[in-house]
Amino acid sequence: MTDRNDHTRAGRNPAKTSSSGPSRFDLQANTGAIGLTNARTRIVGTRTGFVADTIVAAVQLGGVAAAAIRRIWMRIAAVVTPLGWSMGLIVPLAFIFGYLLGWVELITVAWAGVVLILIAIVYLVGRNPLAIQLRVAHSRVVVGETAVGEVVVDNPRPRRVLGATVEVPVGTGLAAVTMPSLRRGAQFTHEFIIPTSRRGIIPVGPVRTIRADPIGLVRREVVWTEATELYVHPRTIAIPSTSTGFVHDLEGSATRDLTNSDVSFHALREYQPGDERRYIHWKSSAKTGTYMVRQFEETRRSHIVIALSLAQTDYATDDEFEMAVSVTGSLGVRAIRDARNLSVVVSETTPDFAKRKLLAVRPLSTLTRARLLDDLSVVQSGETALAITDVARVAAEQVAGISVAFLVCGSGATPTELRAASTKFAAGVEVVAIVCDPDTIPGLRKVAGLSVLTIGYLEDLQKSLARSAAA
Repeated sequence: MTDRNDHTRAGRNPAKTSSSGPSRFDLQANTGAIGLTNARTRIVGTRTGFVADTIVAAVQLGGVAAAAIRRIWMRIAAVVTPLGWSMGLIVPLAFIFGYLLGWVELITVAWAGVVLILIAIVYLVGRNPLAIQLRVAHSRVVVGETAVGEVVVDNPRPRRVLGATVEVPVGTGLAAVTMPSLRRGAQFTHEFIIPTSRRGIIPVGPVRTIRADPIGLVRREVVWTEATELYVHPRTIAIPSTSTGFVHDLEGSATRDLTNSDVSFHALREYQPGDERRYIHWKSSAKTGTYMVRQFEETRRSHIVIALSLAQTDYATDDEFEMAVSVTGSLGVRAIRDARNLSVVVSETTPDFAKRKLLAVRPLSTLTRARLLDDLSVVQSGETALAITDVARVAAEQVAGISVAFLVCGSGATPTELRAASTKFAAGVEVVAIVCDPDTIPGLRKVAGLSVLTIGYLEDLQKSLARSAAA
């Protein structure tokens, strides 16, 4: 009887279970937590209640405190110099050993160090309310020309600004000047020289102010401007447009190649099967009794290719390589001004751990004169760069419709290599090799489809090209 009543009560209240088993709500809570991998489950699992919430809150507070301490530490580490860290270590040690040993001099050193640290902290307080501008007169200059940068500092705030050190990184160097104190509305201007003795891209800036104590315990840098770039172009010379006219355009003289259809009349010949009837010359046909057709001289738009070797084996000295870059720039600039079809390519460099030689060339921009010289500003010779023979072969394969090919190299390229390079181009292509050798008398040699110009100075290029075109 008792058992039946117990079972009846249990059936009427199914939500109640024995004290040893979990409740329905606990089962739901545990089921909802299954599969969670957030931070709370990693810390307290599926447990709830005051203790679990306290642990989670403590962990959250610790994370916030650690982040704040990390930020403060990073700011301190950014301004304290190695001398400052040394002083921060010496002062407490001097206090400890000074008072333990009764060494008065050591205690004096410790208190003097405290005074220096306090003075250094004073130098870090506040921020200079300045307006600083970086100006570079020109973004592009020729190697050897004078380039000037300018830093302008204004004080727009109502209070006087104490002096500071202004630094401007210029390439691998540093232009530094001590700025005097400025009253309200005052302006300070400083000009500095940018070295342009070598080609390349010189980063200028950013301008930063330095606040440091006299001893050098702390140093805070504040960046005020963005960095700018100065392109140092290779030196070029003016070349008359006739110097590059080895193959003329439609507006000029025709080539010696004959064709059946063009605009420059050459002669009459007998009709052959396949000739177009519109080119039959009827008056001559009536006189001779045989069909006669017109024959023309082929005219075509010249496509100039300038190939520069970057292989160190093709140059004896750095001066030869710099002259070769200048020659490439001079030829390219003249062709761009004449609105000719132009391709300028340089050797690609084989990676250090490549299994085989990389047969490729890198094209330079020929959209504008400035873009071409910008690319030439950064070309450098390399040990694994393609030599002139391989450069000629790749250029001949990749560039279509070549009329004139200039191969620019140094005295390291032998005549045999130059002849081999000229054979990579199709028949009818005028190949001109320009050898830069300051130790050789300028001259011109012509070998079976190849003209070899040797120049000792960049100024020799103009006369040598004119002599080659006339020949």
